[in-house]
Amino acid sequence: MWFILWNKPFPYERTNDIGTSRIFVEIYHHFTISPVISTGNCEWKGGGSIPVIKTIVFAVFAAGLAAALILFPTPVLTASLRGLDLWWEVVFPSLLPFFITAELLIGFGVVHGLGAVSERIMRPLFNVPGCGGFVWVMGMASGYPAGARWTTDLYKNGQVTKTEAERLVAFTNASSPLFIFGAVAVGFFHDARLGILIALAHYGGGFLIGIMMRFYKGNERSHIRDHTSPSLKEAFWIMHHSRIKDGRTLGKLLGDAVTKSVDTLLMVGGFIMLFSVLTELLKQTGLIHLFTHVLALTGLPEGFHVPLTAGLLELTTGIGAVTQSHEALLAQLVAVSFILGFHGFSIQAQIASILAETDIRFLPYALARCAHAVIAACLIYLLYFLYQPFQTSTIPSWNPARSDPFSILAFFQQYGPPVTMGAILLMIFIRWRARPRN
Repeated sequence: MWFILWNKPFPYERTNDIGTSRIFVEIYHHFTISPVISTGNCEWKGGGSIPVIKTIVFAVFAAGLAAALILFPTPVLTASLRGLDLWWEVVFPSLLPFFITAELLIGFGVVHGLGAVSERIMRPLFNVPGCGGFVWVMGMASGYPAGARWTTDLYKNGQVTKTEAERLVAFTNASSPLFIFGAVAVGFFHDARLGILIALAHYGGGFLIGIMMRFYKGNERSHIRDHTSPSLKEAFWIMHHSRIKDGRTLGKLLGDAVTKSVDTLLMVGGFIMLFSVLTELLKQTGLIHLFTHVLALTGLPEGFHVPLTAGLLELTTGIGAVTQSHEALLAQLVAVSFILGFHGFSIQAQIASILAETDIRFLPYALARCAHAVIAACLIYLLYFLYQPFQTSTIPSWNPARSDPFSILAFFQQYGPPVTMGAILLMIFIRWRARPRN
């Protein structure tokens, strides 16, 4: 049986037969697809199985997305600007200092020195080298996708194996305390005390994921071993030799840190805007209700159907929608913890893009996200009953009409755009100076 289909490029075997431009796909009884392409005076025969269905799905998705962008220009522009504002005012200025500092710590050999000291903790707990402790702590402090960025750097430098990198990525990407306490607890719930509950559930869930991931390919022995119990003097010499081996001058290291950090954050900004637009298009086209029907089968409250669907795509939008629902506070906290643990497809796409630079697999991270979401939701359910007896009637800690101009969020809204613009201009200047000259 023959079908005429369009397909993307695949491996070809050239022959000398003459024919017109056509693609024939023969489907055998064992469902192996063997294409034959002839163009002009030559013919190519494909070798191997080709995922035709995937090609059709991708093509239909791209065409549908283009049509939706044309049909709903105003909502698309509004959603894109909303994503840009989030990246411009908060994400870029809050993450850039952490990214640059981490690059300097790696270049100066500090990560090697700290890794040797923390080997006795990280290896028994998570079955990763001591340098993974740096990624774990800095990943929690700065927020996603920092953990994936630094894990790939350690892997490229030969400090962790592929399996250890997959373990690290699974539990070192977390939401930052700034986002949990500032945006979620104060900004959305208007109660700073809830930030403690959310943080305990979120970071506690990540810790348990790390414990679980230590058994991932547990029989595989690492050929990378730090010193088991080095003294501070030995750790210093490890750091010194690592810096000498790196070999970059201070100016070169600073330039590389700035350009690499800005490149990563530009990618992050693009994904934030993209998924902000996709979420809005799902609402405009009504397709979001298809997902809500699936959630209805789970028995979840009806007020959470749309917010949870939005949160699975982009967590900030989903968390805001959850807190605006009329459901009970405990139910809102459980839903928010679930979304934070899942990360949203927007952040997962950012991490997948970073991991694509290496052969580190994305699947262990994706499965860990599902487990983290469930564990964090269960933890905050238990923690809430410990918190409830101490709950008293208080005035909300945040009031839009009388917000503190010196609060963290107000600081980023006021000074974030200049910091973002300055960093981008600095990156352009560094690359202009480093251009090859005739």
